[in-house]
Amino acid sequence: MKPPPFAWTAPQSLDEALAALGEAGDQGKVLAGGQSLIPLLNMRLAAPARIVDINRLTELAYLRTSADGVRVGALARHTDVELDDAAYSVQPLLRRALRLVAHPVIRNRGTTVGSIAHADPSGEMTAVLALTGGTAHVASAAGPREVAASDFFIGPLESALQPGELLEAVTFPAFAPGTGSTFVEVARRHGDYAVCGLAAAVRVSDGLVTSARTAYVSVAPTPLVLDLTEPVRGATAPDADWTACGAVAAEQTEPEPDIHASADYRRHLVLVLTARALAEAAARAGAEAA
Repeated sequence: MKPPPFAWTAPQSLDEALAALGEAGDQGKVLAGGQSLIPLLNMRLAAPARIVDINRLTELAYLRTSADGVRVGALARHTDVELDDAAYSVQPLLRRALRLVAHPVIRNRGTTVGSIAHADPSGEMTAVLALTGGTAHVASAAGPREVAASDFFIGPLESALQPGELLEAVTFPAFAPGTGSTFVEVARRHGDYAVCGLAAAVRVSDGLVTSARTAYVSVAPTPLVLDLTEPVRGATAPDADWTACGAVAAEQTEPEPDIHASADYRRHLVLVLTARALAEAAARAGAEAA
């Protein structure tokens, strides 16, 4: 398989990249890691007139960590984020999700920001950004703007990015103290896209559950975020009825069937994986709170 013809631009600065994207308009695509874009081109599912290759913009290959969160630049590779101990200490969910993204060879090249810009509802990092209430930092020749995670994902492979814009970075905020997190999924093979998966965060204060939230992949057109606190509010983590949370989540999901799984099977996975993930996150919250 070969891609359709396109013009290729390799800017030497961010300003050059934004100018090229502005000229290309809705016929431009950004190439960073290429782990999503190149297959789409080769299968002729995308046919942009111009590819803007930003791999020479090394100033975008950064991780900036503070007590408030982790900001990831557009050229930071998955592996860079996964293995960064400072990022893990502030937002452990990043590493816990990234270890499930494809295979090491893909993570060595693919970028975290690129996977979010791709807006695949099966992509793990979309759920992480949604659950943490993160921010997309968007650049264009017209100037920068910020988009909340809740507004960024519009539909399958569709984001709030406009023609001529570049997703320059994303910020993953830190969770409140006493919060434990995890990411669980079921895939046909390790490294495949999940049939169903979720990020979970549980906060425990004085030994009691005060918050339980989840964000799902592969069960909705965009990352689905649910607040499942009510069935377990005020319970101790070991005694909380996490299965009840799973049942509530299953009632609120309407997955579509495809060649990999029926809607009923995906809904069953929502129930089972939700209970498992919340229990694991709560156990971590208790350990961290201690």
